[in-house]
Amino acid sequence: MKYSFPYLGNVMVYKKIFEMFDYEVVVPPRPTQKTIDLGTKYSPEFACFPYKMLMGNYIEACERGAQIIVSSGGHGPCRAGFYGELHERTLRQMGFDVELIIFDSIRRDLWGDLSKFFRLKGKNSFRKIISATRIVLRMLKDLDYFDKKIHTMMPYEVVKGSFVKAFEEITKNYEKCWTMKETVKAFEMGEELLRSIEIEKVEERDRIRIGVVGEIFVVIESSINMDIENTLCSFGCEAERSQYLGEWVDHNFFGKGREKEILKMGEDYIKIIIGGHAKQNVGHIVDYSKRGFDGVVHLMPFACLPELVSQSVIPKISETYGIPVLTLAIDEQTGKANNMTRIEAFVDLIRNSKRRASA
Repeated sequence: MKYSFPYLGNVMVYKKIFEMFDYEVVVPPRPTQKTIDLGTKYSPEFACFPYKMLMGNYIEACERGAQIIVSSGGHGPCRAGFYGELHERTLRQMGFDVELIIFDSIRRDLWGDLSKFFRLKGKNSFRKIISATRIVLRMLKDLDYFDKKIHTMMPYEVVKGSFVKAFEEITKNYEKCWTMKETVKAFEMGEELLRSIEIEKVEERDRIRIGVVGEIFVVIESSINMDIENTLCSFGCEAERSQYLGEWVDHNFFGKGREKEILKMGEDYIKIIIGGHAKQNVGHIVDYSKRGFDGVVHLMPFACLPELVSQSVIPKISETYGIPVLTLAIDEQTGKANNMTRIEAFVDLIRNSKRRASA
């Protein structure tokens, strides 16, 4: 059987765990305009943008021979909880003999999750599964660490493009790892590589830090969010996402991390979990304000109901905490040039405001 998955973030990690289970892996292509067009063609007109992107992604994976696609879903009023069934039905109507294994509401449906786990486990021993999982989780968290660190240093690089190349090299080093010892060595090599890159010294008052919040798919996947973090860095800003895969795994599988704290920060504005990451996003905006960030970019997929709710309360948060927020709608019609102009203007406003404040 050939296994695949959605293209979301650093897909090398997903590929690695299936390879460690001795499964044949089909890596879907990085989303392009073709992916968007395919997804739009075979999706309901008013489906949200992540649904359409996943649809196109799954079609491209099936065209490459994928027979089993493993992904996560959602819960609450958000329609993500229905994605799996609808995607699988559409793919079968198109003639693809494919099975989708969707982990919905992880830890809420114990028996359902266990049955899916044993479906994926196959003939692998528990010892092998635990060993492979430990190694891949370490890789995932290491790559998140380097991702965060790089986007605090990239605005100040002397030779432009150095950190992008460095992250590519770091990822390739991890791709060669099959043991924990090799993974630890890859981390040390990554740290050494970043230390070797020359950066300019910048006064604290001249630093601009921007948080990026929104639905997890458009926040993490750079191919559909205008490469937002690198774009902000190119304008001289440090960037940090509200969503990282390692943190998502920590919270959803192990109940660890800051998610509960973030949710509590958002309770004044959204009382209950309404699906997606709406409550987390408003909590993150409050958190970014308390941590001294200078602004926030809110990525909102078109037709995403939870993000429409969060968008309605963001102006109040912005006013209360004195932190500017730029909301960008992302869909198949998104004009990159228009949004780039808006982002640049947003950064200029923040920079000028800081200069006036320090004058």
